[in-house]
Amino acid sequence: MDSQEIRNRRKFGMHLTSKDIFYKYIYPEIKQDFNNYIWVDLYAGEGNLILPILNFISQNERKYFFLNHIFLFDIQKEMVNRCIKNAESYGISEVIAKQNILIRDNLESFPEFLKQKNFPVYHITNPPYLYLGYIKKHSETQKLLHYFKKDNNGYQDLYQIAMLNDLRSGIEDLVYIIPSNFLYGASVSNKFRLDFLRHYKILKMIIFETKIFEFTGTNICIGFFKKRKKPKIKDLKFSGMKIKKQNEISHKEYILKFQYKYRAGYEFDEFLKNYRTSYPLKVNYYLLKDKVLKNLGSSEIDVIDANQYINNKYKKLKLKVNEKLKQKLESNILYIRTVDTGSNHGRVGLGIIKADFNVNGILVSGNTYRTHPIQIFFEPQLSLEDQILIKDYFNFILELFRDHLDSEFLTTYKYSNADYTRKYLGLTQTRKLIETFPYKNLTADKKESLRKSIKNKQFNEILKILTLFN
Repeated sequence: MDSQEIRNRRKFGMHLTSKDIFYKYIYPEIKQDFNNYIWVDLYAGEGNLILPILNFISQNERKYFFLNHIFLFDIQKEMVNRCIKNAESYGISEVIAKQNILIRDNLESFPEFLKQKNFPVYHITNPPYLYLGYIKKHSETQKLLHYFKKDNNGYQDLYQIAMLNDLRSGIEDLVYIIPSNFLYGASVSNKFRLDFLRHYKILKMIIFETKIFEFTGTNICIGFFKKRKKPKIKDLKFSGMKIKKQNEISHKEYILKFQYKYRAGYEFDEFLKNYRTSYPLKVNYYLLKDKVLKNLGSSEIDVIDANQYINNKYKKLKLKVNEKLKQKLESNILYIRTVDTGSNHGRVGLGIIKADFNVNGILVSGNTYRTHPIQIFFEPQLSLEDQILIKDYFNFILELFRDHLDSEFLTTYKYSNADYTRKYLGLTQTRKLIETFPYKNLTADKKESLRKSIKNKQFNEILKILTLFN
């Protein structure tokens, strides 16, 4: 692949799809309907999600079928040319192919002329996906920001804009290959799911935890959607198939609850809601540079700088601060790891700063990033013994739900060769889980009972203790 194509992938959020995806996962769901729709891909790339239909149309009918049933588009002239060449390989002449394979920016608007055809639109696509946060940070992608204005304000990814265009144009049948954070994401997907899934049912979802695109670490799913006759606010049920490494396949009936913003793994959110203690701990994050500058003094303390990661480790610094800040750092011993590293010893959860970094604090000298280790500050101040108990409790509950829900209440981070799918734990989730810990009026006997229950993995005994304080 040349450097220009790599730049285009980044610039347009483009990930080309193989014909195998069509034949294996999409064809079985549509094979009875070829003559009943026009088959459209608004972000067609090379056309591999639609053109293989022609293999199931007789040679003497292909020209007519193509002209009346297939319409393909892409924003890039190069992709349109490839798509035309691809159509020729199925026996469609270049002249005919050029009539229905067109250059167009379909994120900007839906091609309304399609709705004037003799058949309803069935849209099958692998749209561009590029997260708004990435778009803002890179000069080559900032021109895409205009897609997120006006009616699209508040959405977080290009694929969401594509799906909203279909919704606003009344397209009833959709197959979308999209990031699996459509199901698992929180802030990146909450608003979109609430708006979109009022109008569409999910018929089926195929979730990949194995790599299917060569040039992206994004985990994806294939969603089959059907528009409702009228918008409804109700829970969704659908069949899901998950494909893991070594082609391990599992099947599950999913429930997405409106109450929890249609996010998969709602049972974890239900636990956080039902067992929030009446007197929750107040949690603050980050030791910021400004805080240090306002508390300079003669007391020395060792920290790592979360913004300086060099040769696979964080740079250590000695700070000179006043005694008050030094005591605050030394008395708040925990940090949150929000992203799985890929090893079983590097899963998300609470850790002890001194044990993992041999320092007493984690400085943020630059911008805050949710993927860095983040120091946690509690109010009221807790004993070191109680903080260790919170750590053990937090990590036990987190791992229990990861096992029970296959980590689906967490945001999928990136594909890797790890033994499990890497996940991201949100800071809001972290705070809410800590808020279930009943620190107030927790007697020495109850603390000991909690320790034993955690050690012996007795979840029901833990629930009994939590029930006394929520």
